[in-house]
Amino acid sequence: MSQADKIFKAMCRDILDHGTSSEGQTVRPVWPDGTPAHTIKRFGVVNRYNLKEEFPALTLRPTYFKSAVHEILWIWQKKSNNIKDLKPKIWDEWADEDGSIGKAYGYQLAIKHQYKEGLFDQVDRVLYDLKHNPYSRRIMTNIYVHQDLSEMRLYPCAYSMTFNVTGKTLNTILNQRSNDVLAANALNVMQYAILTHMMAQVSGLEVGEMVHVIADAHIYDRHVPIVEELITRPEHPAPKLWINPDITDFYDFTVDDFRLDDLVTGEAVKNIPIAI
Repeated sequence: MSQADKIFKAMCRDILDHGTSSEGQTVRPVWPDGTPAHTIKRFGVVNRYNLKEEFPALTLRPTYFKSAVHEILWIWQKKSNNIKDLKPKIWDEWADEDGSIGKAYGYQLAIKHQYKEGLFDQVDRVLYDLKHNPYSRRIMTNIYVHQDLSEMRLYPCAYSMTFNVTGKTLNTILNQRSNDVLAANALNVMQYAILTHMMAQVSGLEVGEMVHVIADAHIYDRHVPIVEELITRPEHPAPKLWINPDITDFYDFTVDDFRLDDLVTGEAVKNIPIAI
């Protein structure tokens, strides 16, 4: 059965059984009705996904695969910070009247920096190094830029990627400062697994492990009964990821170049309340 399901269930059970509640503390997030949105959290959660064995898509419930692809292309390929360039509406509440989320996410990846080899933005530097310096221990991105935080509509949650090549295998580490386990975890895992596959394919490498490091993994109070039910559901075999094998340039990928085959899931979880 799907390793993503097993990892998700174990993480949720650990948070619920051994986590710390924020009840009694002053918290920033609120529910739409103005009530404080408290959480149960675990610090320093580390999950490992073997992408060589299977694609880590949750099967306990549907996760919006095309939305995951749209968003990862929006950030990493278009390097955009404007929701008008993004089909899904998940970022709308953080955008200004012009659609901008400020100096966040794609904005940071698009900034060019001078290196001895030339002028690169962060994405192009990763692509360059994977082809020319694959065994470097310096292939990283970081979008949590302190001097620009005041001009970001949303501080980055998933903020850093490390790319590490062993032999002909590409392994990655995703660092995330905060993760809403019910609403976002499965989507984030899929997104950065897709990114790892993309980077490997255009660099002539095979995928290996993706390690997801979460500083604050939390379940919101109003999500607890949903999560309790979700992790009792049966698991299904992992689907197969298809990526158009003809794509050799990172900037040629489109949403139609990705597909999940043989995907079987449980029922959708509807009307998940989102803290803001």
